Amino acid sequence: MIQVTETAKEYLKRIGKPNVSLTVKGGGCAGFQYEWGTTDKEPTIENLWLDPLAEMFVFGCTVDYVEELGDSYLKVVNPNATASCACGESFGV
Repeated sequence: MIQVTETAKEYLKRIGKPNVSLTVKGGGCAGFQYEWGTTDKEPTIENLWLDPLAEMFVFGCTVDYVEELGDSYLKVVNPNATASCACGESFGV
């Protein structure tokens, strides 16, 4: 399935309810894009609900929480992506 880093686990616990959701939609520069949202559905892993239709695109991925100067965000590290956009939200397989 997917891995969630300790930093991301702590962030997801702080958020609490509703749970964070991750889906994959067609679009973006590279063909597909990650879509983050919230949901009241039961989490798939670590307070994160993963859309069952997205599983084939994110199998083997790592979800990390990144804090940079003036910004913080959840990031998907996808070893299966054959292309990605500089924004980090768009990828191809």
